Amino acid sequence: MHRPYVENKDGNQRMRNKVALVTGGGSGIGKAAALLLASHGAKVGLIGRNQEELDEVQQQIETKHGEALSIKADISIPDEIHAAINETVHRFGRLDVVVANAGINGVLTAIEHMEVSDWEEVHDINLKGTFLTVKYAIPHLKEYGGSIIITSSINGNRVFSNFGFSAYSTTKAGQIAFMKMAALELAQYRIRVNAICPGAIETKIDENTCRRPEVEHIRIPVEFPEGDHPLKQAPGSAEQVGHLILFLASDESSHITGTEIYIDGAESLLRG
Repeated sequence: MHRPYVENKDGNQRMRNKVALVTGGGSGIGKAAALLLASHGAKVGLIGRNQEELDEVQQQIETKHGEALSIKADISIPDEIHAAINETVHRFGRLDVVVANAGINGVLTAIEHMEVSDWEEVHDINLKGTFLTVKYAIPHLKEYGGSIIITSSINGNRVFSNFGFSAYSTTKAGQIAFMKMAALELAQYRIRVNAICPGAIETKIDENTCRRPEVEHIRIPVEFPEGDHPLKQAPGSAEQVGHLILFLASDESSHITGTEIYIDGAESLLRG
C-alpha cells in the first residue's frame, strides 16, 4: 500500500528556513513534493499553468501552518518563469531548492506523421522549460548554495520501447545531459544538481497526452508474462517520488550531485 501524504508530526524539520520552488506544483509529483517539503519546514513557491490547482495546494499547505505562494506561469515562456522565480524570492527572501518538475507527454505518434509543432511543444516545455527554470534560479541559489532536482524519466534513458514517445524521450534524455553539465558548472557555488527518473507513476500526466492511431502501425509487441512492474506489480505513487525529492533537497544528500536516480520498482530493468 502506498503511503499517503500526512502532516509531519515527528518534529523533523529538515527543510526549516529553506525556500523551495516547484514547477508543475499543482498536481502529481509536483504536488506531492511541495506538500512534503512544506511539512518539513520549507516555504514553497508553486508554479504551474492551472491557478485553481495551485491555489488548492497552497491552501493545503497553509491549513497545516506552512507558507506557500502560488503563481500561474508557463515555464516555456522566459518572461513568465523569470518573473515567477523573482516573485517567490521577493516574497520569501531567498531560494534554496528548485524542483524542475513540470512536463508533458505531448503527442504520441510515428516520427513520419509527427507535426513539427507537436515536436516543438514537447521540447519547449520539457527541455527549454527546464533550462529556463534553472537559468533564472541560479543567481538566487548562488547566495547560499542549494539543490536543483530535475524530473526526467526512464524513457529516453533506460527504456526505448514505448512507441510514439520519440519527442518525449528525446527531451528526457536531454534533461540528463543538461543535469550533468549543470552539476559540474555549478559545483563551485555549492549548488547540487540531480535528476530523478520515475517509471510508471499514478499522476494526471496522461490528461495532456494525445495518442494518435499511427502508433499502432509502428508498435512491436512486447509481452511480460509476470507483469511489467517487478517490485510490487503496480505503478508507483507520486508520494513515493516526493520522498525521493525531499531527500535530494535536504542536507542528507549533501555529497550527491550529477546523478540520475531511477524510481520505478525495477520496471526499466525489465523493459530496457
